[in-house]
Amino acid sequence: MSWLQLRMDCGKANAAALEEALLAAGALSVTLEDREDEPLLEPAVGATPLWQAIRITGLFMADADMDAVLATLSDLDVASTARVEILEDKDWEREWMQHYEPMRFGERVWICPSWKEPPEPNAINLLLDPGLAFGTGTHPTTAMCLTALDSMSLKDKRVVDFGCGSGILGIAALRLGAVELLAVDNDPQALVATADNANRNGVHADQLEIALPGNFASDEWQASTDLVLANILAGPLAALSDELCDFLAPGGQLVLAGLLDTQADALIKHYAPRLQLSVLHQQAEWVCLGGVLA
Repeated sequence: MSWLQLRMDCGKANAAALEEALLAAGALSVTLEDREDEPLLEPAVGATPLWQAIRITGLFMADADMDAVLATLSDLDVASTARVEILEDKDWEREWMQHYEPMRFGERVWICPSWKEPPEPNAINLLLDPGLAFGTGTHPTTAMCLTALDSMSLKDKRVVDFGCGSGILGIAALRLGAVELLAVDNDPQALVATADNANRNGVHADQLEIALPGNFASDEWQASTDLVLANILAGPLAALSDELCDFLAPGGQLVLAGLLDTQADALIKHYAPRLQLSVLHQQAEWVCLGGVLA
């Protein structure tokens, strides 16, 4: 089966009206994309920011009358950029899967899609299916944290993964020798994904606690954790500084990611009263910071 897609360029001001008009004209879905590489960083909670320059695509059934659809959009000043394209049907799940390859981090760690054989069977191979939550290793912030973990001695360590997403970082720590993990996230879907991925990677139930913030026995983790991982964003990393540091036992290590190099100095200064942070890794504009509690 084929489909028709109608693609147009618009600005932020008329994007909502155009989206509504496409849906009213029978679009099965509407997609908005950035067409000028404009970053949108750290939106406020509940905010849905848009780019200034947008490409909007409406998907229609193959027998849709596109002339009639375009006529309904005549008042929105998009006719000059409108183009109708035939979209051939595919097995989209299989199409996507064939492009997801195993990835290596450091010397020992591989992230492997569960449907492919690990390239190095004797390495630390984490089986992961991209799905509900953030964290597949493809983003520089996750990659830097995994590389940092690969360089650590984690035997018999207790670890907190705060903002766990898919659970990839905490599960990697367990596979690298850690004995106990607390995985925390404010998104219930992330907790489901973490549990699924932990089970897929053979994590024992007595090694893992998964919880929403505040829904775990804090006194069992406070001042007794060897490693705290937090791959979030610069704003929450600053707001959570006391909570993250309170987990750490003396000599415990903190690893922070999800921030830009332009945000690093401010965060280092913010944490200075508790511990001294420094840059562990940098990829493009993203940095990963680390420090040890004295």
